[in-house]
Amino acid sequence: MTENVLSREIALRIGLAARALPDVSPRHLLEILVEKLGSPLTEEKLSHVTVTQLKSGLVSPDGEEDTEHLDVVSIPNYKEAVRILWGEAVDADLPAPEPYAEGELPGSIRVAIASNSAERMDGHFGSCLRFLVYQVSKDVIKLIDLRSTEGADESDDRNAFRADLIKDCQVLYVVSIGGPAAAKVIKANIYPMKLSEEAEAREVLVKFQTMLAGSPPPWLAKITGVSSLRARFDVDEPLEEDVGC
Repeated sequence: MTENVLSREIALRIGLAARALPDVSPRHLLEILVEKLGSPLTEEKLSHVTVTQLKSGLVSPDGEEDTEHLDVVSIPNYKEAVRILWGEAVDADLPAPEPYAEGELPGSIRVAIASNSAERMDGHFGSCLRFLVYQVSKDVIKLIDLRSTEGADESDDRNAFRADLIKDCQVLYVVSIGGPAAAKVIKANIYPMKLSEEAEAREVLVKFQTMLAGSPPPWLAKITGVSSLRARFDVDEPLEEDVGC
């Protein structure tokens, strides 16, 4: 392990890049970078790091890919981390929130989406860079806020920190979420939904609107306060894939 004192810029890049790699801590990423690029780390060295170097760094001593990270770190995660390490303006393609006044959309639901890039549902609850927050009615989808998760890793309870960021939302969409984290989300009266495939956020929300406009499943009927035959007599069925908590 290097004794090199990192500059603020390099430390920031490593911290943000680690958040783009699910279940990879800043310390672990730092060790990988020192192994692949040598010490001391410089901005020039970081500008040449590759996806292959990061991917090969997540291997066990016997040369096999680390199964702890295999299921959650995808190629887009690696690419996002590399862009951050290069120092690119990763937030340049973020959408702008629209003005919204409370009560403007009667009967609407506030939905949070875990995201790492642009207006996409591509984040894991414990490592996403931000939450996109939407107000969704049967006819309108309005992005009302972008909430950075910066500071979560320094908090005493990062799951509680993230849940508190979206405590005014009723529904959360994520690529993945662990049991303890889901428990914190549910305790905050937020219904977590896990979609195994990444997608454009608005495509996910259009499907959500279809449920709002039709006969909602019991979990959604409970949130909206809408009574329906399905809500009273059908089994509880999630929109896509329930978190199983």
